[in-house]
Amino acid sequence: MAAPPLLLLQDITLTLGGKPLLDSTGFSVAAGERVCLVGRNGSGKSTLLRIAAGEITQDSGTRFLQPGATLRYLPQEPDLSGYETALDYVIAGLTDPSAEWRANVMLDALGMSPEDNPATLSGGEARRCALARVLAAEPDVLLLDEPTNHLDMPTIEWLERELLSLRTAMVIISHDRRLLETLSRSVVWLDRGTTRRLDQGFERFETWREDVLEQEERDAHKLDRQISREEDWMRYGVTGRRKRNVRRVAELGALRTARLEAVRPQGGITLAAQTTGPSGKQVSVAEQVCKSWGKRPVVKDLDLRVLRGDRMGVVGANGAGKTTLLRLLTGIDAPDSGTITLGPSVAMVTLDQQRRALDPNRTLADTLTGGGGDMVQVGHEKRHVIGYMKDFLFRPEQARTPVGQLSGGERGRLMLACALARPSNLLVLDEPTNDLDLETLDLLQEMLASYDGTVLIVSHDRDFLDRVATSVLAATGGGVWTEYAGGYSDMLAQRAGVALDERHGPEKPIQITTEGRIPAAPILKVGGIRKLSYKDQHALDRLPGQIANLETEIKKLREKLADPDLYKRDPGAFSRYTEALDTAERALTTAEEQWLELEVKRDALLTS
Repeated sequence: MAAPPLLLLQDITLTLGGKPLLDSTGFSVAAGERVCLVGRNGSGKSTLLRIAAGEITQDSGTRFLQPGATLRYLPQEPDLSGYETALDYVIAGLTDPSAEWRANVMLDALGMSPEDNPATLSGGEARRCALARVLAAEPDVLLLDEPTNHLDMPTIEWLERELLSLRTAMVIISHDRRLLETLSRSVVWLDRGTTRRLDQGFERFETWREDVLEQEERDAHKLDRQISREEDWMRYGVTGRRKRNVRRVAELGALRTARLEAVRPQGGITLAAQTTGPSGKQVSVAEQVCKSWGKRPVVKDLDLRVLRGDRMGVVGANGAGKTTLLRLLTGIDAPDSGTITLGPSVAMVTLDQQRRALDPNRTLADTLTGGGGDMVQVGHEKRHVIGYMKDFLFRPEQARTPVGQLSGGERGRLMLACALARPSNLLVLDEPTNDLDLETLDLLQEMLASYDGTVLIVSHDRDFLDRVATSVLAATGGGVWTEYAGGYSDMLAQRAGVALDERHGPEKPIQITTEGRIPAAPILKVGGIRKLSYKDQHALDRLPGQIANLETEIKKLREKLADPDLYKRDPGAFSRYTEALDTAERALTTAEEQWLELEVKRDALLTS
C-alpha cells in the first residue's frame, strides 16, 4: 500500500492576465520521496511551487498538507531584508528555536559567517544563507526552486551530498541535469498548464517525454481523419432531417475545438549567433600574467593561448577570480605584470551573469530595439521586434512589459536575444545557464557547437561543460590556473590520475640481483610445493586475451575520435567515446601491470 502523501495539490487552476496558466494541475509527495518538477520557462513551475508552499492562493483546487508536517520553501530570489545578521535569518526559519546549533553548523558548512550583514551579501552568498535556513530546519517537506543558481562547484557537490543524506520529502526545480539525475526518483512534467508524472528518475524523462509527444501526434492524426469524414458528410450527405444535421454540425465544431487544443503550438526557441569575419588564429595570448586583489593573488604566472574555435570553460570556487580572469583575457582589465595580446579582428559579445545591461524599467521591446522604433538590428539585417521576440518564446503582448516584471528564465532569454543579435567571433558567457529551462539549454549547446568563433564560458553546470567545452581552465589555489583537455568529467579524471601518481610517489628504479635477475615477487607455498595459486594461474591464462580485446577496443575508439567533425556533429558521442577511451586505457594499463607481475612470479618459480 502506497504511503499517504505529506503534501497534495489536486485540480489546481490559476489564471493570470485572462489566460489560464495552470489548468487542473497537481502532484503529491510522500515521506522520503524526491520529485523533480520540470517544464519550459514560463510554464508555471515556480508559481505551482509557491502554491505548494502556501505563498499564493490558487483560483480553485485543493492544497493539503498533513497536520503537524513542517514545510520549508527556497525561492529563486530569497528576501533577507529585516534581519541584522545571517544567523538571525536562519534561526527565524527553525521549527525548534533551541536548535540554534543547527543554524551555525549549516552556515559554517556553506562558508558563511553568522555575523554577515544580509544587506551586503552577493547573490551567491544570499543563496547559501537561504539554503542554510531551509536545511537547518530539517522539515518534513522541502521545496527547492533552482537551488544551485549562483553556487560554485564545491558548494553544488556539497549540497548534492547533503540532500542525498536527508530523509526529507523534496520537490526540486533545477536546470542542473547532473543534480536531477542524482537526486530524483520521480518526475512531474508541467506542460501547457497540465501535469504528467513519471515514477522514475530524471535520466528516463526525455525518452518518456518523446514517447508522450509521439502518442499525441498519433491521436491528433486520428482526430484529423474523423474531422475529414464529418466534413465529407457536411458537403455530400443528405440535407434532410435538419435536427440531426444541426447536431452533427455542433459535433464537428467540437471536434475542431478538440483538434486545436490537441495541436496547440508547442513553440520553439530559435538560437543562432550572428557571426562576423573570422578572427586571427590566436584569439588571446597570456604570458606570465599576474593579478592580485591587495595581497591576495588571483592570477599568478599564467601562460595561456586561446585559439580560434576553442570552447574553454572556466571553473573555480566563488571568489576565485573567474570573472577577473575573463576580463584579463579579453583585454578589459590590465594585468599587474605580464602581457595579454589580443589577436586581430576580434569582435566580442559578452553575456553578463548579473544582467546589469538590463534596465528593469525599460520595456522588453525597447531593450531589444534600443528604443529605436519597432525594428531590431540582427546581424546585417533588420527584423520586426515582435517576430524576433517570438524566436525566444516571448508573446506579442509582452512587448510593453517592463523587464523588471519578467521571470528569471525570461530575463535569461532576453539577455541571449540581445547578445546573439550582434555579430561576433568571440562569445564570452558568464553563467549563461542560470534560470534557463532544459530545452533552451539543449538549443544553446547546439548553437555553441555550430558557432564558427571562439567561446569562453564561466559555468557551474557540470553537464553543460561536459557537452560544450573542449578544455577546462580550473583554479587550483594561490592564483594558479591549470588547463585540462575535455569537459568537466575529463578534468576530474585527469586530476584523479595526478592525485594517484602523487599518492604512489615517484616510480622506484628496478633493482637487479647479482645473478642478473629481477627479484622474485612473493610466491605462495602450497602443500610444501612452490607454485602459483590457482587464482593467479587462471588470471595469467586469461590476461593475454583480455589485453588483446582492450587493444582492439582502444584502436576503434581512437579511429572514431580521429573524425575532425565528430565534436561539432555530435558532442554527446564525442564525450562518450572520450570517456570510454580513458576507461579502456586505464584497464589496459592495469591488465598489463598484472600480467607482468604474474610473469615475474612464474619466472622466479621456474629459475628457483
